[in-house]
Amino acid sequence: MFNRDNWSEIIAALSANPFRTLITAFGVFWGIFILIILLSASQGLQNGIKRQMGGLSTNTMFMWANSTSKPYQGLPQGRSFNYKNGDVEAIKQRIDGLLYVSPRNQLGGFGGNNNVVRGTKTGAYNVYGDYPEFILQQPMDIVKGRFVNYGDIDSKRKVAVIGEGVIRELYMPGEEVLGSYIKVQGVNFMVVGVYKSISNLGGNAEESQKQVFVPFTTFQQAFNYGDVVGWMAITAKDDMPITDLKQGIFDLLKHRHSINPDDDRAIGHFDLYQEFKKINGLFSILTAVSYFVGIFILVSGIIGIVNIMLIIVKERTQEIGIRRALGATPWIIIKQILSESVVLSLISGMAGIIFASLVLSLINWGLDQAPNANEIPIVNPSVNLGVVAAALIILVFAGLLAGLIPAITAVKVKPIDALRVE
Repeated sequence: MFNRDNWSEIIAALSANPFRTLITAFGVFWGIFILIILLSASQGLQNGIKRQMGGLSTNTMFMWANSTSKPYQGLPQGRSFNYKNGDVEAIKQRIDGLLYVSPRNQLGGFGGNNNVVRGTKTGAYNVYGDYPEFILQQPMDIVKGRFVNYGDIDSKRKVAVIGEGVIRELYMPGEEVLGSYIKVQGVNFMVVGVYKSISNLGGNAEESQKQVFVPFTTFQQAFNYGDVVGWMAITAKDDMPITDLKQGIFDLLKHRHSINPDDDRAIGHFDLYQEFKKINGLFSILTAVSYFVGIFILVSGIIGIVNIMLIIVKERTQEIGIRRALGATPWIIIKQILSESVVLSLISGMAGIIFASLVLSLINWGLDQAPNANEIPIVNPSVNLGVVAAALIILVFAGLLAGLIPAITAVKVKPIDALRVE
C-alpha cells in the first residue's frame, strides 16, 4: 500500500491544486489546534486551583459554634455555647471513619487584632493554638526548625512557629530566628520553627505568611481559655467522604450541648470536600465543552475533506475508468482514495498538534517569566500524551471516513461511462 508509486500518486493528487488542498487542510488543522488549546486551558486552571490549595486535605470540614436558633428543653433561642475539650474526645471515640480531629483556638483575625511584640517592633497577626496533626490537614513548608509536637502539647511549652512574613516585619535581615523570643499579649514564646505557606486559597499569599502557631494546650492556659475550643478541623479517611459523616458529628454535638435536633444554624461548618466536588464538577463540564467545541470544529474540517475528495474523484473520473478498464479492482481504487484522505488528514492534524505545542510552550514560558507568577490562576497548561495519541487515532479514522464516500462514489462509476467523460 505504501510503496513509492502509491506515494507519488498521493502527492500528485493533493498537489494538483495546492491552494484548494491548503484551505481544506486548514479545517482539520484548526480543529485539532482549538481542541488542544481548550483542553490545555482547562488543565491549566485545574493546576492553578490545586496550587492555590497547596496540598490542603480536601476531605476536611471546618466547624465552629453559632448561637442557637430554636429553644430546647427550657433553654432559650439565641443561646451561645462553646465547644469543649471533651467534645473533641467524644468525636474521636464515637464517630468512625475519621482521620484527624484538630481543635483550634485563634487570636486576631475575626477575634480582633492582637499585638505580637519583639523588642521595639510590634505587629498584628493571627495567632493559632493547634495540634501537630494540623500540618497534615493544611500543609506548609517548615523552612527552619520544626512544627508543634506532642512534647509541646503534653508539657504546655511556650513555643511558637512563625511565618516568613512575621520575620520580615519583626527581625533584622540575617538575624537568627530560632531560639529568639516573641511576646504575644504579654506572654513570651520561644521560636522553634519558621514556615512558608504553600496554600493561597484565600487569594492573599502575603497574609498567609503572617501567622503564629503555638501548642493548643499552651494557648488555652496562657490566654485563659480554660477548656474552650474555638473551632475544629476534622478530616475523614480517604474512602469515607466527610460529607457522609458530618450529620453524625452534628447530632453528637447537639446532644452534648442540649441543642434542638432540628436547629441547623447552631453548628456552623464549611465542608471543603463538598466544595471541592463542585469545583471538580465544573472542570468536568469545562473539559466536556472543550471536547465538544474542538470535535465540532474538527468535524467541520473533515466535511471539508469529504468535499475536496469528491471533487478530486470527479476530476479523475476518466483516469479511474482507464484503470478499471486495465483491470484495477474496486479495492485498489478504494485503497488509493482512502490513502489520499488519510494522508491529508494526518498531515493537517499533525501540523495542528505541532503548532499548538509551540503556542503552549510560549504561554508556559510567559507564565514562568511573569513577575507575580504564583498569583496567576493558570499553571502549566498542557495535555497529556494520551490525548495526543487519541487525537491521532481520531484523525486516522476521520481520514478513513472522509475518504469512504468519495471512494464508494468512484467505484460505482462504470468503466465505459468513465471513459466517455471529457
